[in-house]
Amino acid sequence: MKTAPSTPPDLPMQSAHPSGTVSGLRWWIIGLIAIATIINYIDRNALAVMWPGISSDLGLDKEAYALVVSFFMVAYGISQTISGRLFDRVGTRLGFVLSITLWSVAAGLHALARGLGSFMLVRALLGLGEAGNWPGAVKSNAEWFPVRERAFAQGLFNAGASLGAVISAPLIAYFYEQLGWQGTFLLICMLGLLWVIPWWFINKATPDKHPWLSEAERQHILDGQTAVVETTEKALSVQDLLSYRQAWGVILARLFLDPIWWLFVSWLPIYLHDQFKFDIKQIGAFAWFPYVGAALGSLTGGWLAGYLIRRGVDVLNARKICIGLGAALMLPGLVASAFTTTPEGAMLTIFVALMGFQVAIGNIQTLPGDLFSGKSVGTLAGISGTGAVLGVLVTTWLVPTLTQTSYTPFFVLAALLVPLGFLSIVVLIRPNPGSNT
Repeated sequence: MKTAPSTPPDLPMQSAHPSGTVSGLRWWIIGLIAIATIINYIDRNALAVMWPGISSDLGLDKEAYALVVSFFMVAYGISQTISGRLFDRVGTRLGFVLSITLWSVAAGLHALARGLGSFMLVRALLGLGEAGNWPGAVKSNAEWFPVRERAFAQGLFNAGASLGAVISAPLIAYFYEQLGWQGTFLLICMLGLLWVIPWWFINKATPDKHPWLSEAERQHILDGQTAVVETTEKALSVQDLLSYRQAWGVILARLFLDPIWWLFVSWLPIYLHDQFKFDIKQIGAFAWFPYVGAALGSLTGGWLAGYLIRRGVDVLNARKICIGLGAALMLPGLVASAFTTTPEGAMLTIFVALMGFQVAIGNIQTLPGDLFSGKSVGTLAGISGTGAVLGVLVTTWLVPTLTQTSYTPFFVLAALLVPLGFLSIVVLIRPNPGSNT
């Protein structure tokens, strides 16, 4: 495994050179994807933040909310695999345009919803579009970053998710007070449509052909893209991918761990409303804080993986160390959350849990690009995303039953998933890659 050069990589977002190249162009690309992810989370979190007001207006209860979330997750899960394949076929440039346009229009259509049926429909449409952001980001990082920088790039992308969650609670609460929930949905629709303009202009081609990329940066990117499982440029079929135990390690890890994140994305505002009787303004004042921990975890997990690789640690072992560290933070944070009795204490313990989650998940999400070369990265990222959604659906359906008298079982359930996710990585992703056994 090559080590990083002694000189630091190009700094992001520097001005163009006279020759027409842009220094650090790969950081512009991941920066735009991070912004797309912020928009993604603003759009998806808007419903949870405004649900107390929406449910009061339309006479909907917690069971209705779980059903609406389930429709989103089913569509999201189906679209993960479809989107992963789509990105492998049409490329990340067009793939992102299609995804973000679809989910932005769907966000705006929420303003027209008038009952459970229409909310389920527009929520499913939102899920179909939003799912593409994840396999698209994994594929883009595999294209634009050498192995040793991928986890940090993925950390920047995941920090966008966390920052979106930080921004969305107070921002949506403010706009709700000013515009109501219909006006808020129309406003956030415009964010994604505006994003398409700089993306299409800057992301002209892949690194091997992009006219703005300096030759030094081009070689820095391409020379460091060594996959553990070498494949041809022809995409592996889903059946072929599933013959590798390494692929199953990624799929199962996400099946067990992703529900932890989604429990809080979907239910944290409802938890604050039920447990502490918060209104929408109070939810906006509190619900952002745990996602600051998530953002710190995203950046820390990415930086640590790169640091370990530069110090000569094998790529897969570096990933496992970071995933283990994330699990070591998640587990006590979730257990402590089960027994906290104040909103301040709850926000602090969830802060720790989500920090650990992002340390782990950023490294798990880079594994498709670490393990496979060729046009299979987006497909595996999509399949593993679908596996994640299956786990999320099960936990979503359980929440209304588990939280009838207390939220303690909610946190216990999340804590039980942590060792299962970690063991999936340790047992199935072993030092003898390339074997189909």
